[in-house]
Amino acid sequence: MTSRTSYLPLPKLLTLSALAFCLAAPVPATLAAEMETAAIPAGTPAAVDDQAGQPVGGGEEERASVVDGCTLGPRIVCPNLDLRHRNLRGLSLAGADLHGANLMRADLRKADLRGADLTGAILDGADLRTAFLQGARLSGARLRGANLEFARATGADFTGSDLTAANLEAIRADKINLAGASLEGANLQEAKMALSNLSGANMDGAKLRFAIFQDSLMTGCRSCPTGW
Repeated sequence: MTSRTSYLPLPKLLTLSALAFCLAAPVPATLAAEMETAAIPAGTPAAVDDQAGQPVGGGEEERASVVDGCTLGPRIVCPNLDLRHRNLRGLSLAGADLHGANLMRADLRKADLRGADLTGAILDGADLRTAFLQGARLSGARLRGANLEFARATGADFTGSDLTAANLEAIRADKINLAGASLEGANLQEAKMALSNLSGANMDGAKLRFAIFQDSLMTGCRSCPTGW
């Protein structure tokens, strides 16, 4: 019996060789980036790095940046701005003048508000967990039901502010000024407020388990702990 060897036609063999070469060749970086970008639908929210509190990519809806003609950022002067329900997570507003602003239920987690002027601002129900409030001015501000858990507020001024039913658990706020503030029904468990001013404050019904008020001024404070 005569054995027979089969051969592919030359044009077909060349086509298969070219295909194998294309599959093995690396995709250029620019083309790969374009393909990746094209695969993401427009308006997709950005991912958030939980460690840095900053967006790491994505669309335009993840965080407010321009509101009523005001570009949000450090040291801006935009009093009485309406920022209700806005996503301001991780945004730097250090030194900003936002007195009288309405930040009701705004997302301010990890926001940088150091030295910001929030005098008379409305922050009812705002999420300020892990926010940076060192040296911020919030005298006369309203923060009813706001969440300041693990926030840092050393040296902040909350004189006469309304923190009724607010959550200040584990806040780090040495030298904070809460003179005349309402903390009725607030959660202050594990809060650290040494060397602070709580004179004339109202702490009726507040939760104070493991809170620290060492060397703080409490003259005329209602329901403040004694022995500090």
